Amino acid sequence: MAWNEPGGNRNDNDPWGTGGGRRGNDQGPPDLDEALKKGLEKLNRMLGGKGGRSGGGSGSGEGAGGFGAVLSLIAILVVGYVIYQSFYTVDEQERAVVLRFGEYARTEEPGLRFKVPLIDDVYKVRVTNVRTAESQGQMLTQDENLVTVDLQVQYRVSNARDYVLNVRDSNQALAFATDSALRHEVGSATLDEVLTEGRAELAINVERRLQAFLEEYGAGLQIIRVNVESTQPPAAVQDAFREVQRAREDEQRLIEEAETYRNKVVPEARGQAQRMIEEANAYKAKVVETARGETARYLDLLEVYVQAPDVTRERLYIQALENVLSNTSKVLVDTQSSGNMMYLPLDQIMRRGGGASADNSLGGLEGSSSQVDIKSLTDEVLRELRNRQTTNSRTGR
Repeated sequence: MAWNEPGGNRNDNDPWGTGGGRRGNDQGPPDLDEALKKGLEKLNRMLGGKGGRSGGGSGSGEGAGGFGAVLSLIAILVVGYVIYQSFYTVDEQERAVVLRFGEYARTEEPGLRFKVPLIDDVYKVRVTNVRTAESQGQMLTQDENLVTVDLQVQYRVSNARDYVLNVRDSNQALAFATDSALRHEVGSATLDEVLTEGRAELAINVERRLQAFLEEYGAGLQIIRVNVESTQPPAAVQDAFREVQRAREDEQRLIEEAETYRNKVVPEARGQAQRMIEEANAYKAKVVETARGETARYLDLLEVYVQAPDVTRERLYIQALENVLSNTSKVLVDTQSSGNMMYLPLDQIMRRGGGASADNSLGGLEGSSSQVDIKSLTDEVLRELRNRQTTNSRTGR
């Protein structure tokens, strides 16, 4: 078995050119190293290199060609990787903060963007989605009572540059700022305000103060809403607090009932007071007008009295007796005769004077001046008395 010399003709029985000294007439598969060399030679020829089997070539030439092919392959991979790393995509919900040598360079909007590999660093930040952070803790109120507050904060990134560069850990900064704002506001309110009607105002105040803290830090965050989920006393005193709450509810109920009663009674009292005022005004007008009438009557009577004192005096006397005896059922007549009681037909006189019924007794005269004319009756009695006195004087009795 002969070995092929370098530069000599290949053995016909060795179609792969591996040398008959190694495999002889063996028709098995070629050696792996030789196949790798041939592959590198073909790649080198494709890249413009020279073949390593030409006359006068040597094994060192073949090794150099294979090394050059490897370098070319590595260069292609490096160039491809550099091109791949030079372009990036910014989503619609994101903003990209570009740092060049660690210093802020620009903020990229959504789209396909370019950067310098190994020089530029890109940090993508979602700026449209709303994030949520929760806080819970026990704290003292202004009146030195413990209260447990559950808080939820909704926020989003408003400035991507500040969010990336100004704060190392934005979540931790937000948690510290939330706790500080909450404790400040709870410490400025009483327990009743935190647990009842002041809870909505507490959320507004915490939101305002928390936003001021974040702007002072330059965190690049914007608070959307602060929700106070629950405010309750510690578990050890919850039963006592519920009793207090029930007592307050009863108090409020009683206040509302009292308000309802007041709204009912006060208008009625005002109406009665107004009615009494109107009645008093009417009585006042009546008394004043009556007094004026009595005054005018007295003045008229005074003029008559000046002209005829005796007659007027007798007339006043008779009217006074009328007023006294008008409410009695008996009539007494005093005469200057022997003192005998005279009978007067008062029923007939009453019939003639007022047209009253014969069945009516003198008792029916009480309070009924409309049925009997007292003045006419008195005149009849006086005439009868005068007639009898005249008769008695003539007869000498």
